[in-house]
Amino acid sequence: QLQLVESGGGLVQAGESLRLSCTTSVTVFRFLTIGWFRQAPGSQREPVATVNANGRINYADAVKGRFTISRDTAKNTVYLQMNSLKPEDSGVYYCNVNALSPYPGNAWGPGTQVIVSS
Repeated sequence: QLQLVESGGGLVQAGESLRLSCTTSVTVFRFLTIGWFRQAPGSQREPVATVNANGRINYADAVKGRFTISRDTAKNTVYLQMNSLKPEDSGVYYCNVNALSPYPGNAWGPGTQVIVSS
């Protein structure tokens, strides 16, 4: 079973930056999408940034121009660089891999907390 572990969350002030990391337990050879989602208190989980198998990247409108998703395949890690953070970016950030191989299925990490103070 594919396992994901996020890191890099924390408490920052508005305008500052954070970089989240998500490492998979094994190399994902084939996938449908890899990405980051977030969930604020009282809200549903929503996509922040995703990349599909063709390399196409989608960003939520609220983060375009501030967040960047990237992958280091040699390290089995996907990153989310978050710049110019705003209080409304606060929430629990989850890594997601919709994998085809070696373990087909939709995998989620346990999440990492991001708090942006004003």
